[in-house]
Amino acid sequence: MKLFTFPNALTCCNLICGCMATGAAFHSHFTWALALIIAGAVFDFFDGMAARALHISSPIGKELDSLADVITFGVAPSAMLFQLFGIVEYPDWLAAASSWLPYTSFLIAAFSALRLAKFNLDDRQQTSFIGLPTPANALFWSSLIVAELSWLASPRFNAMWLFLFMLASCFLLTSELPLFALKFKNLSWADNRIKYVFLGGAVALLVAAALTPLGLTAVPLIILWYLLLSILAYTLKL
Repeated sequence: MKLFTFPNALTCCNLICGCMATGAAFHSHFTWALALIIAGAVFDFFDGMAARALHISSPIGKELDSLADVITFGVAPSAMLFQLFGIVEYPDWLAAASSWLPYTSFLIAAFSALRLAKFNLDDRQQTSFIGLPTPANALFWSSLIVAELSWLASPRFNAMWLFLFMLASCFLLTSELPLFALKFKNLSWADNRIKYVFLGGAVALLVAAALTPLGLTAVPLIILWYLLLSILAYTLKL
């Protein structure tokens, strides 16, 4: 079994990006951490594509991919949250927890690992997802921290809300919530209408980000738009 293949090299680049993003996060270089998580996501996208194109998919590549994803999309955003817990306001009744509460941020890494293990074994996720994908969760948190750091660190937001939102994120990672995947078997509207609606909304948010002060806040809004549409599609059987 070959260890050193082109797809595996791309996967290792993803892992290295995740390690570097984690280091950047621990030094509060949040913009660099976000950029490296995005770079890792790009490598994650192309390693699978390369494996299929070159017909060299292997069990070791699948395992390596999950290990890299745990670092880039689990540990790195956890490190960013760890630092954020040291910046946010603590209400008086929660002040005593300020020394240990930041360590709960690594629940994101644990639940991301559970999400990836579930994905590898769950045959129901061939054409869609069950639970929030780890790259989406990582991009949500990392872009939100970079875009809204001044608001997150203001008295309007505090450690209690951060902890509750983090728990909600952990729940979504391992939930049984059905989510559509952007996989097209054809380009017809009837078969892909929910995907086209999502892409239209995402493009509108990106245009708004370019023309208004919305900026990077568009990224977490796109993730929320994806969740909302998935819930509507499941509820209305679209």
